[in-house]
Amino acid sequence: MLSFDLVVRSRRAVLPEGERPAAVCVSGGRIAAIEPYHAGDAAEIVDLGDTALLPGLVDTHVHVNEPGRTEWEGFATATRAAAAGGVTTIVDMPLNSLPPTVDAGALEVKRAAAAGQCHVDTGFWGGAIPGNAGELAALYEAGVFGFKAFLVDSGVPEFPPLSPAQLGAALSAVDALFVVHAEDPAAIAPAAASPHYADFVASRPPSAETGAVGTVVAAARETGRRLHVLHLSAAAALPAIAGTPNVTVETCPHYLTLTAEEVPDGATEFKCCPPIRGAGNRDALWEGLASGAIDCVVSDHSPCTPELKRADTGDFAAAWGGIASLQLGLPVVWTQAAVRGFGLGDVVRWMATRPAEIVGLTRKGRIAVGYDADLVAFDPDAAFVVDAGRLRHRHAVTPYHGRALLGKVLTTWLRGLVADGVTPRGRLLSRGEA
Repeated sequence: MLSFDLVVRSRRAVLPEGERPAAVCVSGGRIAAIEPYHAGDAAEIVDLGDTALLPGLVDTHVHVNEPGRTEWEGFATATRAAAAGGVTTIVDMPLNSLPPTVDAGALEVKRAAAAGQCHVDTGFWGGAIPGNAGELAALYEAGVFGFKAFLVDSGVPEFPPLSPAQLGAALSAVDALFVVHAEDPAAIAPAAASPHYADFVASRPPSAETGAVGTVVAAARETGRRLHVLHLSAAAALPAIAGTPNVTVETCPHYLTLTAEEVPDGATEFKCCPPIRGAGNRDALWEGLASGAIDCVVSDHSPCTPELKRADTGDFAAAWGGIASLQLGLPVVWTQAAVRGFGLGDVVRWMATRPAEIVGLTRKGRIAVGYDADLVAFDPDAAFVVDAGRLRHRHAVTPYHGRALLGKVLTTWLRGLVADGVTPRGRLLSRGEA
């Protein structure tokens, strides 16, 4: 009988063809076989019983911020939080770190900062900003998974936005995936100092997203390049994307769970851009997931120091915009998905399989032979209340503090080894090698 390094058994293994009892057999960090539940011999056998077994999640939208703003977040803390949340692969955004990842030299600086610190596998986006179109081909060749661009102020001066014409020039410079923060600056009003969330959300209306998504779709149709709409908040923008196969779109756990109506005055931990909108919009986003109009769900984990959230004044205009949620994405989404009639297979498709496919991670996001043995033991029936002080990202700031959620990550394996948050076993990934 063939012996493996590890066999993980579950009566609820979430496989590409559906959920069923299975024994996932691991050799050399890869899935070598998928056998009936009681089959498989190995040096280590883990029997999960009725606990679900999922593939490791793939989060392609994470702001780690190291180097340069490591006091906001860093590779050690971000990837430790990821592993605790069942995320086994992240792709780091090019801005908020210093220098931003806008040329091949900056990528080397970023990789050197990450080396030896990562508890999950980590890839990198490059950045497209005014004036660096000539750098993009070399940066792509150096291994980034594609390029992030803003159509609106990014919030940091070293990463300015592109005009539609500049976006077109960047698309012409390199045949790569471009991921775009799609808000139209012409539709955004300066937010006045206010502790009232309604004042902030009114300053960034759905029309800001629908207009910018139209710009993205037009660029995709004109150039034939692949574009991806980041962190869609306004469901009204979805019809503009229909019929454009080279445009994909993501949303985030906070848009699927939180609503504008529930944000208390001064609760700046809820601020993000584009903003959390009303309950009707949230329900429309779920309809977009059900129909396939939305491809995937990723965190847009974008933390900062507590001081920058301006809890002292509660001023939404002055506070940094970003939600810290990397460790909580799976239970946050599952809590809503379960009551809406979706299954674990749906969540796996949105949070593991599709993100991996979109960015070209060919060995991630599935429990299938030949794929990396990135696995998650998940109890979908376990309830808990979020305690921000026990989360593993750098700062105890999150809008989910005190919220009751459903589903606990019990164990995360990275290429067949337990991601324990102590030993950093993550690899640095390059496009074409992952």
